Amino acid sequence: MDDQKILVLTGASRGIGHATVKRFSSAGWRVITCSRHGFPENCPWEAGPEDHLQIDLSSPEDVSRGAAELLTRLDGKPLHALVNNAAISPKTPDGGRLDCHKTSLDLWQHVYQVNVFAPIMLAQKLCGSLGKGDGSIVNVTSIAGSRVHEFAGSAYATSKAALSALTREMASDFGRRGIRVNAIAPGEIKTDILSPDSEATIIPQIPLGRFGNADEVADTVFFLCSDQAKYLNGSEIHVNGGQHV
Repeated sequence: MDDQKILVLTGASRGIGHATVKRFSSAGWRVITCSRHGFPENCPWEAGPEDHLQIDLSSPEDVSRGAAELLTRLDGKPLHALVNNAAISPKTPDGGRLDCHKTSLDLWQHVYQVNVFAPIMLAQKLCGSLGKGDGSIVNVTSIAGSRVHEFAGSAYATSKAALSALTREMASDFGRRGIRVNAIAPGEIKTDILSPDSEATIIPQIPLGRFGNADEVADTVFFLCSDQAKYLNGSEIHVNGGQHV
């Protein structure tokens, strides 16, 4: 379909990313996914490997290569949405929190490349296609970007704070080209990234008394990319059951 809307999504293999793929696909969008892994042979997704791209977001050179491949696959068509969902949150060998003392400079740089620099690199290189589609960019930040978190490490938390600030800057710069840029800041969502002790420690802090689920986050992403949000630009929506209040 020539008028089919197109989404590019990073970090699609599980959790929020996987739910987002299903949400947009169910609405008839073409979804091009990007991750550091190749397309799994046992994946039931009908679009198949032709709409999956293997990109190592920790490598600036591979991000540039992958963006060029994305433009080739778009073949001049407008891009309607870019969702920067992929992120890394390193832990200690025993699964503990990596604080400022325990995080090496190499690891800081690795986290920032994936969580901050890759999103702006992709946005820069896909800007022309997004402009054609009056597109929307959604950056996935985190509740950890605005407070010291019990389980999220210092590099992850500060990278999400940087991505939140970057969203504001992008909203100003890309907005002048007709491209909206917003963010969602999930709290504790029931995914594999949760630490084993999260339930007992964190649920008492959440006014709604439960973890969120990935579908609820995906619905918010879809709203931000829809015409219902066409005057939202530079916003960060907290999807956390009131945990941030």
